[in-house]
Amino acid sequence: MLQEALVFLLDVSPSMHNLLPDVSKLCHMIIERKFFDNKSDEVAVVLFGTQDTNNELEKEVGGYEHVVVVRAIKVIADDIFEVLSDLPRGTTPGDFLDAIVVGMDLLIKKFGPTNKGKKRLCLVTNAQHPIKEPDEGTKDDQIDALCEQLKAHGMKLECIVARGKFTGVADKRIVNENDYLLSRFSGKGIARTVFVEDRASLLGAIQTRTVSPVTIFRGDLELSNVMKIKVWVYKKSVVERFPTLKKYSDKAPPNSKFSTHEVKVDFEYKSKDNPNNIVPPEQRIRGYRYGPQVVPISSAELEALKFKPEKGIKLLGFTNASNIRRHQYMRDTYVFIPEPGNRKAILAVSTMARAMKNANKVSILRCVWRQGQGNVVVGVLTPNLSSSDNIPDSFYFNILPFAEDVREFHFPSFNKLPLSRQPNEKQQGAADNLVKMLDLVPSGKGEALRPEVTPNPVLEVHDLFTLYYLR
Repeated sequence: MLQEALVFLLDVSPSMHNLLPDVSKLCHMIIERKFFDNKSDEVAVVLFGTQDTNNELEKEVGGYEHVVVVRAIKVIADDIFEVLSDLPRGTTPGDFLDAIVVGMDLLIKKFGPTNKGKKRLCLVTNAQHPIKEPDEGTKDDQIDALCEQLKAHGMKLECIVARGKFTGVADKRIVNENDYLLSRFSGKGIARTVFVEDRASLLGAIQTRTVSPVTIFRGDLELSNVMKIKVWVYKKSVVERFPTLKKYSDKAPPNSKFSTHEVKVDFEYKSKDNPNNIVPPEQRIRGYRYGPQVVPISSAELEALKFKPEKGIKLLGFTNASNIRRHQYMRDTYVFIPEPGNRKAILAVSTMARAMKNANKVSILRCVWRQGQGNVVVGVLTPNLSSSDNIPDSFYFNILPFAEDVREFHFPSFNKLPLSRQPNEKQQGAADNLVKMLDLVPSGKGEALRPEVTPNPVLEVHDLFTLYYLR
């Protein structure tokens, strides 16, 4: 069972020539990440906007010109780096719908309808060239038919669209029409479209590794003893962590194929009175310091004294949104969604969220995510109203601190210091300019370094050095 089959659909038409080096680098980053996470993934590369034509659909039915399959779907190997390092410069306008159809055809012929592995299409284009009219029906009908096929075969589509300074001179009518066509894919829930305006956002636009969301709670949101709403709770985001470092032994023969270079660590406990005898696990007990003494407490005693609250989420009350400050949020943010397919739950969550939004209220919850959890969290539930017809309303949940968690530090005001120790006008101006330079959302401009499209530079450098030594 394959982990993922990925098909790159790369626009190499003339309007993309200045962007191709960055597209090549983006694809390299994705393949390098896959090289570490899962070498069994399979990758294909399809170019459109080329002078030549080379794909099976053109040979079988015709009509798919200027689309070239330069690498069929197969396991990651060194040849993929050679292909991506030498992207040709196309000479004709690119039709991204033709490329999507060819990419889908590759996946369907390779795996058929029964293989339920992850299948993904990654389209990189500036969507500046017109899409040809279909032989039958309209372009909207063609998009709807493609969406049905994508959903039927379990495929996902990621669209990276270059905009801003990447766009250059373009026909706005064509660009607007293409944006509309791409939005129809996203509206069906099987595609994700990202618009990028600089090289930094381009390099982080495609997800290098897909992480399936996992619920941390499924059950009732208890508003009262007689009123409950079925909800699912997810983490809103997950921290990308470094690969764990492992102990490595150089004692094994370096050229032996049976050498694992692994290091196994075993601990032995011995008595002070008889250091030659090893104390078995059943004769050991954990000790805790209490002043100068060490108090032994068995695991059975710890289990008996452990606080064991019942699993569940209960509403404690409502308060004005202004009473909860942003700096009081702790740890991760969670998303409360109504139980999928439960119309009553969807209606109840929407009603509650919109009522809270209209009244500028938030709710306080007591949460125990799982049975046997050793701690209870108290947090604030904030309404999150959806702007899309096919996405229900939801809530954001943030954990609030207890009194013991709050540490306040009071600093004296500069006004209480003598004039000789207060900043002059030049120093104050330099400090103000420093703060302004740190602003990622300057007035009149879009947000810079958006987290969803900005790669982690530390992880990229780590992967680069690791790949260099492995190759």
